[in-house]
Amino acid sequence: MANSTSLGVGGTVKNYLSLIKFSHTIFAMPFAMIGFSLGYKFLNSLSREYGSWHEFEDALGYDIHEWSFFVWKLGLVLLCMVFARSAAMAFNRYLDRKWDALNPRTAIREIPKGIITAKNALAFTIVCCVLFIATTYFINTICLALSPVALAVVLGYSYTKRFTPLCHLILGLGLSLAPIGAYLAVTGYFHWLPILFSFTVLFWVSGFDIIYALQDEEFDKSNKLYSIPVAVGKANALRISEILHLLSAACVVAAGKFGGFGWLYWIGVLVFGGMLIYQHSIVKPNDLRRVNIAFMTANGIASVVFAVFVIADLFV
Repeated sequence: MANSTSLGVGGTVKNYLSLIKFSHTIFAMPFAMIGFSLGYKFLNSLSREYGSWHEFEDALGYDIHEWSFFVWKLGLVLLCMVFARSAAMAFNRYLDRKWDALNPRTAIREIPKGIITAKNALAFTIVCCVLFIATTYFINTICLALSPVALAVVLGYSYTKRFTPLCHLILGLGLSLAPIGAYLAVTGYFHWLPILFSFTVLFWVSGFDIIYALQDEEFDKSNKLYSIPVAVGKANALRISEILHLLSAACVVAAGKFGGFGWLYWIGVLVFGGMLIYQHSIVKPNDLRRVNIAFMTANGIASVVFAVFVIADLFV
């Protein structure tokens, strides 16, 4: 591990957190909490049909123990999020190390600079994958069975830039697993409402990833890498991003309407929609200076604030 001796444990941890862009967890984690909260409310509503929690547990076929059950499941969900996303990001950096070294924007990343070796990045990826699968074992059978599928999606994204401009949608698909995965972790069942939130994430992430990819249009084109901006140009790429964000907003509205949410939810919808509009207002085909504000700030606010209002609506 390059420079690990001089930096010590703290410096090494910091380097790996930087490698995986841990701060970007802010995008999918709030939606995982929405899925988890929906699962909690679902089980609580079912429990009212029984005389006691013990009768409810007998009907489900496994122990819940009320709060201890949900705290345990929440911890496991958070671990799964961290392990899956860490594996995906580290693998992406490992596969893209050649292009990262050539691109002035990404040449400062840990592998091109020699801060973390490619071998160690790959080893880190494998460890995170193993820990992810091991964690799903303690959740339930369906999550364990689906864990290889989830890893195939989040790891497979890194290859898609080599053969399809639809790579943004694959990234969106990977992050969209968060709400339904968290719901499955709690209930063991699929439900249309968390699936609607998953579609929200799919279209939302795909849209803002297209905006982010505008920065590398020329580099990607010269290196025969695929993206929506490369395929259709900056202006048309922004139009496609707008359409995807409209679809995301439509999913949020549909979830609110058919899920029977109250006024707090709709405040969250206004914030979420407002942040989508804002990021499109500050990024233009000929002016990419504020792409990072659109990417990190606007979308971070959108996900966190929206989740707070959704969860508040569920429990108030």
